[in-house]
Amino acid sequence: MIDRQRLVWLWALSAWLAQAVAEPGPEAGTAQVQASLIASAAAVHPGDRIWIGVHQNIIPHWHTYWKNPGDSGLATRIQYQVPAGTAVGDIQWPTPGKIVVGPVVNYGYERAVTLLSPLQVAADAPVGGDLPIQAKVKWLVCAETCIPQQVELALRLPVVAAGTPVGPGSDLIETAKASWPIDSPWQANLEASAGNTIKLRLGGADLGDLRRQPLWFYPEQWGPINHGFEQSVTVADDAVAIVLKPGDQPLAAGQILNGVLAVGPPGNVRGYQIQAAWPAMPSAAPATEPPAATQPGPGIAEPPSALGLAAALALALAGGLILNLMPCVFPVLSLKALALLEQAKHQPRQIRRHGWCYAAGILASFAGLAALLIGLKAGGASIGWGFQFQSPLFVLAVAYLLFAVGLSLSGVFTIGTSIAGLGSGLAARGGYAGSFFTGVLAAVVATPCTAPFMGAAIGFAVTRPAPELLAVFLSLGAGLALPYWLLCHWPALQRWLPKPGAWMETLKQGLAFPMYATATWLVWVLSRQAGPSAVAAALAGCVLIGLAAWLCQISRNAGDFKRRLANASAGGVLALALAGGYFGVDGAGPVPAAVRAKSGDWQAYSAELLNRLRAEGKPVFVNFTADWCITCLVNEKVALSSDRVQSAFRERGVVYLKGDWTHRDASVAQVLADYGRSGVPLYLYFAPGAGNAEVLPQLLTPDLVAGVVQATGL
Repeated sequence: MIDRQRLVWLWALSAWLAQAVAEPGPEAGTAQVQASLIASAAAVHPGDRIWIGVHQNIIPHWHTYWKNPGDSGLATRIQYQVPAGTAVGDIQWPTPGKIVVGPVVNYGYERAVTLLSPLQVAADAPVGGDLPIQAKVKWLVCAETCIPQQVELALRLPVVAAGTPVGPGSDLIETAKASWPIDSPWQANLEASAGNTIKLRLGGADLGDLRRQPLWFYPEQWGPINHGFEQSVTVADDAVAIVLKPGDQPLAAGQILNGVLAVGPPGNVRGYQIQAAWPAMPSAAPATEPPAATQPGPGIAEPPSALGLAAALALALAGGLILNLMPCVFPVLSLKALALLEQAKHQPRQIRRHGWCYAAGILASFAGLAALLIGLKAGGASIGWGFQFQSPLFVLAVAYLLFAVGLSLSGVFTIGTSIAGLGSGLAARGGYAGSFFTGVLAAVVATPCTAPFMGAAIGFAVTRPAPELLAVFLSLGAGLALPYWLLCHWPALQRWLPKPGAWMETLKQGLAFPMYATATWLVWVLSRQAGPSAVAAALAGCVLIGLAAWLCQISRNAGDFKRRLANASAGGVLALALAGGYFGVDGAGPVPAAVRAKSGDWQAYSAELLNRLRAEGKPVFVNFTADWCITCLVNEKVALSSDRVQSAFRERGVVYLKGDWTHRDASVAQVLADYGRSGVPLYLYFAPGAGNAEVLPQLLTPDLVAGVVQATGL
């Protein structure tokens, strides 16, 4: 006899199986969202036009997204299946709300939303039958974490003869229509304003509501407008203006800004459809069609619109500021902060001069890099940000430099006027020269890093004439130099620094280890570029540099003859290190990409392979990277190699391609140019059947990548 507990388990199992194999119904849900498929009529006539849609009830503290999700997120997608001859139109999006999560500003919906689309019934729909409607709904629901979800819904509407009442549909339909933005009664135009901002001016009709109610403008496309900027309103006699800030892809002359103006407090908002053109500026170059040879190939998105020079300068300045927080630059900035503490006893004028010397070192380095880019461009070379790290000899030189700076910070030798100190430790010496060469060092170690905002600015610069390219690079350098320059010129900021003490020497010695770590990483890059023999030459060179530094140090208190002999020996040893490194690396030759591959979970990118995979209907993720790009390596370790992302790739059958730019590669450079980028990283996701790629941000998280794949990967 089967006991009662087993009967209960059998009943539960059978109920679960019955639900699993049952056809989808008009309602389904998850723990966070309950979805239902609704229609504006209970039945239809042949040739009718009705509304259908998906209503979502969302639990408190969670939200889904508008068609422009803002800084992060994914718009809800609905795939309808209807009989031949019946068609479903685009989603009519309700006015969204602003959802702020820390520094991230998103646009979406909380509590409930209804997404309606028009449905045109086939004129020959058979009377007496049913009109089946199926919907596969995918969304990303977020609170502190984000969860990609999907449900399948189905609804059958009877097809009745003309003149027969169709009966009422869902009462949610009219409520949803009331939430749609309506045509604006105001004339809208855009104009540039102070502080790299834009004014959206509204006038030509009654401005009463605009003067009295809270306002917020929601751009329909990502890129033209900065979502996190706190919009402000200015009121004049004949117009109301909303102050906006350009985003990562500012408008070019003649482009249209589309969006929704929300008028009123939360819970009582009225939306108005806004359309305004960015005016053509007298200095703007006329838009021309690119020649056929530069048109993107199959599967490649159209290049983004060019930035204006002012916007590119602003983005470069912001990118330079963020570079100070990158792991390659932060130790150098810390060194200058320590130097500033040591200089506290100096006159303010001297401290300010140190700030100017540090800035001069950075700006001189970026000017030199820009001049080199201009020269290479003139010679027809395809170049971009970080291109110098494609040279193994440059990688070796920077590794030697950072190793020598680390030795100096560790106290192995003190910088003097000897040949051993020349170049290898100028950044650690005192005086104005030390500040200048620390700026040079900061510029050198910053180039393998890519910060947010830099991609669009550098991509603009390398396509522009020499004066504009130089201006953008100097703006990037100014952003990198600005924090320390402000510390030197603003005594109030200096008071936030800790008091000088013995701890400074300990911290200074501790900062040697990031230098050693960076030198080690560069030797690893060298192994990927030129193979084991180049690594052996580099390591032998480091030993010889250490020997030269030691010889200099032990001779400091010796007599003149011994000191000259030791310094000459150190110079000879250093020359041997440089010569051995040069010939060891230059004669090694490049390592083939197939040898550099570490695992079989990705394939090497080629345009032919990408086109073939897309023709087969497979989802494809393309990672354009380089071994010398720190941002790329961090993204691969933190996001792309995570279990969450790898699991999403396997579940959706995503083919993972890598475009390797460690060595110069014309095919990779072409794709970067097609997307308005001058360097790596660049991440593209091609969903099955999608016309163009979805471009992911330069800084990735596992949730972001998995969310994109799981929301569009089926």
